[in-house]
Amino acid sequence: MAFPIYALHTPSSFVSKRPTPYVMVRAPSIVRSNWQVRCVATIQSQAENTKPSVVYQPTIWDYDFVESLQSGYVDDTFRTRAKALTEDIREILNHEFEPIAQLKLINDLQRLGLGHLFEKEIDRSLEAVYNNSNTVKWIKDDLYATALHFRLLRQHGYQVSQDIFSGFLDEKVKFKDSICGDIIGMLSLYDASYLGTEGESILDEARDFSKRHLEDIKDYKDSNVVTQVNHSLEVPLHWRMLRPETRWYIHAYQGLEDMNPIILELAKLDFNMVQAVHQRDLRHASRWWRNLGLAAKLSFARDRPVESFLWSIGVTYEPQYERCRNWLTEVMNFVLIIDDIYDVYGSLEELEHFTAAVDRWDTAAMKELPYYMKMPFLALFNTTNEMAYDILKEQGWDILPYLRKTWADFIEAMFKEAQWYQKRTTPSTEEYLKNGWVSSSGTVFLVHAFFATGQEITEDVLECLGSNPDLIFGSSMIFRLSNDLATSSAELERGDVSSSIHCYMHEHKVSEQAAGQYIREKIMETWKLMNKSISNSLFSSQFVQFCLNLARTSLHVYQYGDGLGVECNKSKDHVLSLIVKPIATGSPVTHSKHVDDGVLSV
Repeated sequence: MAFPIYALHTPSSFVSKRPTPYVMVRAPSIVRSNWQVRCVATIQSQAENTKPSVVYQPTIWDYDFVESLQSGYVDDTFRTRAKALTEDIREILNHEFEPIAQLKLINDLQRLGLGHLFEKEIDRSLEAVYNNSNTVKWIKDDLYATALHFRLLRQHGYQVSQDIFSGFLDEKVKFKDSICGDIIGMLSLYDASYLGTEGESILDEARDFSKRHLEDIKDYKDSNVVTQVNHSLEVPLHWRMLRPETRWYIHAYQGLEDMNPIILELAKLDFNMVQAVHQRDLRHASRWWRNLGLAAKLSFARDRPVESFLWSIGVTYEPQYERCRNWLTEVMNFVLIIDDIYDVYGSLEELEHFTAAVDRWDTAAMKELPYYMKMPFLALFNTTNEMAYDILKEQGWDILPYLRKTWADFIEAMFKEAQWYQKRTTPSTEEYLKNGWVSSSGTVFLVHAFFATGQEITEDVLECLGSNPDLIFGSSMIFRLSNDLATSSAELERGDVSSSIHCYMHEHKVSEQAAGQYIREKIMETWKLMNKSISNSLFSSQFVQFCLNLARTSLHVYQYGDGLGVECNKSKDHVLSLIVKPIATGSPVTHSKHVDDGVLSV
């Protein structure tokens, strides 16, 4: 099941095919200015039923709130200032200076969210560094420079050997203890190690060695460095969702001794200006969702338009990919509806008819569907056909077969999990994951993202897209695994069989903790698979990043639990910090009239 659910329940709780009376437990309301956050869970108990008990809380982000989001950073004054700062920094990038200084500047620009403004300059600089025959001279004894060089080049698809770290190894091929005192270098080594691929033992050793010593640092003089170390130990840099990392690093960058005030000013301005674009996109998505009318008709399903939009930002935040965000938001809303139909509401007979209808992609199949299935089927049919029409009109390619297939595959995988659940069958871990990476919906996201960007379509690329290469498979698998890790305890308590944690525990007779460790190791293994494809793919560098970003977003959303089932705490903070509240720049800026800065500080 693609998005496991959250509810108060007893271990034997089940739910019938149709809603029955339930007990509602309402948490105390939290009032913030003119809007309200509600955390609602429900319990049901009927011994003869076969579905998990859940009634989802209504969305805390109502339509009027979304419509009220306004940013002052759309003003021409800010655009003019940002353009001037951009040109100043471009001159710095184009200036001839030492490679390590170039790499550090590129690193700062990317982590501050400014990479999209300097793509050509960054590519040119990295190519020059890669082709510099004197590289070995300036990285030979500098752990920080060596690791930074390795990480940035690998991130951009250059094939750099792990042997670059051989100078820091002893005769036993272990890292020398003499480098332990270089905390900045050790942190750089730790971040670089997560770009490793399967079989790269030096990078495995680098990760374990640096982690062990970074965890032991005490009383280090620079608290800013300690903060960065703790931040990386919590989630490695390569795995972090880009937009939250940008906001975090802007704050961290302010405390660096070599902070460049021009770069900092542009970073804050750009964050807020891009956020204004996201607010506009969200208003568009919210209107589409409201006009579609599914949320009002399907009360059993999750109504999560804002969180759906947050996922689209995770895949691509850059302003120019507006259509991609729109499509992915629509995709996520449909995924949630369909997931809840299969997990919560439909009988096996009804689900079989719905699965067949999507596979046929024919409105005539609707006659076999109950009313509550007719609406989502027709809405999905019309929305997907409209997407395909846009690309046919623009590029002359008929992409409908690819969109249809990815939906049919996803829904077939969902049906398989519904069969397991309703027949009380526990598959092997391998069988579950073979189906689960598809039921995660990752392929649906990435196929739509590929076509939404308007990049050139070729037969070779389409063939590669249809074969689900390692990048698409890996991202979808991490989507599945991170989801299962976040929700395993609740699933086990209510008796779910469709979870990798449950399947592994059942198959190997081990504890939930041991099963969780296996899944975490599987996530690491899958990242290595994707890392190998960064420099070896038919896809554009942008689509490669989309695949990596979906994995990063999955880890971020599920880091503290189910980020879609319940809109409380962390999920609320994510929306506020990324979409609602700008970064303070010293200029008075208005935003949603429903948000009081003094109360909702981020």
